[in-house]
Amino acid sequence: MKYFYIVTNRFKDPDGVNTRKIAHFLRSKGAECVCQIEQEKAFNKTGSYSDVRLVPNNTECVIVLGGDGTLIQASRELSEKDIPFIGVNIGTLGYLTDTDMSSFEETLESLLRDDYEIDRRMMLDGCIYRGEERIFSDMALNDVVINRNGALRIIDFDIYVNGEYLNTYSADGVIVSTATGSTAYSLSAGGPIIQPTARLIMVTPICPHSLNQRSIIFAADDEIMIEMKDNKSSSGRMTGSLKNDSARVATFDGESFCEVVTGDRIVITQSERISRFVKTSRISFLERIRNKM
Repeated sequence: MKYFYIVTNRFKDPDGVNTRKIAHFLRSKGAECVCQIEQEKAFNKTGSYSDVRLVPNNTECVIVLGGDGTLIQASRELSEKDIPFIGVNIGTLGYLTDTDMSSFEETLESLLRDDYEIDRRMMLDGCIYRGEERIFSDMALNDVVINRNGALRIIDFDIYVNGEYLNTYSADGVIVSTATGSTAYSLSAGGPIIQPTARLIMVTPICPHSLNQRSIIFAADDEIMIEMKDNKSSSGRMTGSLKNDSARVATFDGESFCEVVTGDRIVITQSERISRFVKTSRISFLERIRNKM
């Protein structure tokens, strides 16, 4: 690899010190490097760290400085470029990142001599239908989450798999995730940890009003459909501003969202796009999990 593009979480590297260290190292080795924070148009107030229009066409690898959230956002927003990503952890968790600032030189040396592997990560497509109209669509690397939007009440929904009824849930919500997302919100909701390159779709209820709280794993090519029901279990207790039908929301990777109402259908399938992560670390997935425990 010789051509790089650096995406930086400006809140975690506000002065660009770490970004400049990486850029200087790459340029000193004869590589070409474009930094997103050096591009005048890159800064905006939307909380987005990347803009697909600013990525040079000859880019061979996107280096992402931040935590898992920054890497996920960049992979979503730049997915149409089909460029591999590598994460440099300056955040907290770092399940998805390959290196940190203490060892970035060794990692970049591996990239420069083409000594790396590519992990291909499945993504999800989600579409929201109101009647026959599709009102929203997006993709997710980690998960699509349907939960309550402010109101402290249980929400009711049906789940169908390939058109066949599975179950009716009363819960705080539901998480539909990839294997990559198994170490994110799903893990906090009691879901299992899954090897991240596995191809599957996992459904995890959030605090269900039931004695049976289990994640269910489906094949990657299955279609998951969630239909929002009338919140009868809590409607009698609602007062004032809570008497509305928009206190539920579908969120994609914690980034984009759409309010949903009774009768809306959220259809989730495997995306045709994938995220490609560069792997240079010799640390195995099991060792990484063990170090986080």
